[in-house]
Amino acid sequence: MKKLLFLLLITTNLTIGQNIQELFNSANDLYRQEKIEQAIEIYQKIESKGMVSSELFYNLGNSYYKLNKVGPSIYYKKALELNPLNQDVKNNLVFAKRLALDNIEELPKTVFQKININFLQKISYNQWAIVVIIFSLLGSVFFIVFYFANTPSKKRFYFVLSSLNFVLLILFFSITYQQYTFTKNNKAAIVFAEKTEIRNAPTLNSDQVFTLHEGTMVTVLDVIDDWKKIKIADGKQGWIISSEIKELN
Repeated sequence: MKKLLFLLLITTNLTIGQNIQELFNSANDLYRQEKIEQAIEIYQKIESKGMVSSELFYNLGNSYYKLNKVGPSIYYKKALELNPLNQDVKNNLVFAKRLALDNIEELPKTVFQKININFLQKISYNQWAIVVIIFSLLGSVFFIVFYFANTPSKKRFYFVLSSLNFVLLILFFSITYQQYTFTKNNKAAIVFAEKTEIRNAPTLNSDQVFTLHEGTMVTVLDVIDDWKKIKIADGKQGWIISSEIKELN
């Protein structure tokens, strides 16, 4: 009975996978035929089923870019979250950002921020966690070998390896935690309203502090009722109606 259920589960998963692949291929064919809106519908149908991938978001970004809509930025960002090393996505994101009307000058980066952006953020915190697990296993192996080593020289050698591994383990764990905290506290979003006024408080009768347009990337800092506190690249902050932006996650 258990074997039958196991085979049934495998068969079901294979069938679902084949159906999703057929939908993906169909959407790609429509894209090549310049039937962009129909392709988007199928891509989004796949997304709604939770079968997401870097390739899916990349194709969605390309489709919206073809229509000169704001979608490319958010979907290219999602594609990069799943595959931070995809150079095609990075290149297309540069072009997609040019669709936005707001030309916001970014604040200068510190040395540590540059290291974080140019190196540490190249892989996700989940991938850093895998590195931590690998060093945990290596550390355990080195310690066991050290414990059972039968000569002073071998003991010394594996003790050094074990100690070095422990230091690297702490370092990579710190990086993993920092990347996890950064990701959770810096939720990227994109403005979907054609034009919106950013206010200094989460109420309609509060003062307007600046204006944003469709396609501008922002960072969500806080949420109160139907309002979200955001920050833009130049450091300015304010409140926006939640429905006028869309978060990456």
